[in-house]
Amino acid sequence: MHVVVVGAGEVGYHVADRLVGLQHDVVVVDVEPRRLEYVANHLDVAVVEGSGTSMATLEEAGIQKAALLLAVTNVDEVNLVTCMSAREVEALTTVARVSNPTFYRDARNLRPAAFGVDVLINPERELALETVRLLKTTAATDVAVFAGGAVQLLGLMVAPGAPVAGRRLVDLAAEHGDRPILTVAVERDGATIVPRGDTEIRVGDHLFVATKAGEVATALELVGYQPATVRRVMVTGGSTEAYYLSHLLQQHRVQTTLLIEDRQRAQDLAEELDKVLVLHGDATDVELLELEGVGGADGFVALTEHDEINILSSLVAKRAGARQVITLVNKRDYIPLARHIGLDAAVSPRLSAANAILRHVRRGSVTRVATFEGSDAEAIAFTVSPASPIAGKSLAEAGIPAGAIVAAIVRGTEVVVPRGHDRIEVGDSVVVFTLPEAAQAVSEYFPA
Repeated sequence: MHVVVVGAGEVGYHVADRLVGLQHDVVVVDVEPRRLEYVANHLDVAVVEGSGTSMATLEEAGIQKAALLLAVTNVDEVNLVTCMSAREVEALTTVARVSNPTFYRDARNLRPAAFGVDVLINPERELALETVRLLKTTAATDVAVFAGGAVQLLGLMVAPGAPVAGRRLVDLAAEHGDRPILTVAVERDGATIVPRGDTEIRVGDHLFVATKAGEVATALELVGYQPATVRRVMVTGGSTEAYYLSHLLQQHRVQTTLLIEDRQRAQDLAEELDKVLVLHGDATDVELLELEGVGGADGFVALTEHDEINILSSLVAKRAGARQVITLVNKRDYIPLARHIGLDAAVSPRLSAANAILRHVRRGSVTRVATFEGSDAEAIAFTVSPASPIAGKSLAEAGIPAGAIVAAIVRGTEVVVPRGHDRIEVGDSVVVFTLPEAAQAVSEYFPA
């Protein structure tokens, strides 16, 4: 598939990287030569200097043969006009990144079809939704939901003293076989594997666990954590992400404090978020954070526009005693650092954008795609068609490729966290966790 990506920032780079990994032909467009030089030096893509709002630039990028146009610059208006410029191209799916809350407050302000937009994505709001899920799931590093939340795929670090530590998966299955919980991957020493029965779980392992929504508490207990209620959260930053998160927490009736360094931005958001305590101050001011009770917070979320400030303020909050600390990190190189220094979870708009976009790249029977920070693994939800070679077979008979595992089967309202004897039927939604080397082979099991 030929794909044109307009915008070579963090979101555009990450999406292009994912597309290249899926063997697509990618052209990246940007007005900034230095960004394009970086992209060209690090990714196997073509680059075109110019504005995506110009049809001449889009034609140079091969828009006439493209199947997908992704307008993901940091400027909403540029993204909309880019899609408008290309709306006469036949058989082209257009995706526009639009983040400004103003566009969504009145549906009359934003009619996608009028701009030639097929799909709108809002990475900042998606990030806020993901953060709420993380706050609700104490100690989780990742939370991906499928089937409307009925299936949850959790990233969890194994704590000292955890019941699973030092145990083989086959032994754990014998003891807890009645629990719908399945370890689908183990990340250790920078490598991710799909485990076997004889895989031994160690303290410090990063597990990916599939479970039903009602069994999340059990999954947490097995890796050494106790479920907890979120009553009070402190958020730092005047970013769009901070606005969306504070608004969601307000809706969930969570006591929320929002700390913003820019005085005018603080005043503006104080007027919009009437149930949020909005304060003017520096996110790295230790005395201020302690004065506002960060040590007693159930959650601390650093969402300023500067990674370094987010990491520093998160360290202060963690040291002060905040139960769960979540940090916005844009720069890819900072993700391992955040984990190494003990921060609980990292979130990024580029990952949220990729998750929103990849479903439209992986077409056919794919209904949802989730990717994970710091990993190339994916979780993909497929609908089983009559053409599927595994329809009517048990998992033991299906021969799922090495490097992949079926995490869940959804049949109507029934959710099955499967074992080898469970069967896959036409019409089922099947969630597969796959490493990059197995992704293409997995897709062949689920034709449209």
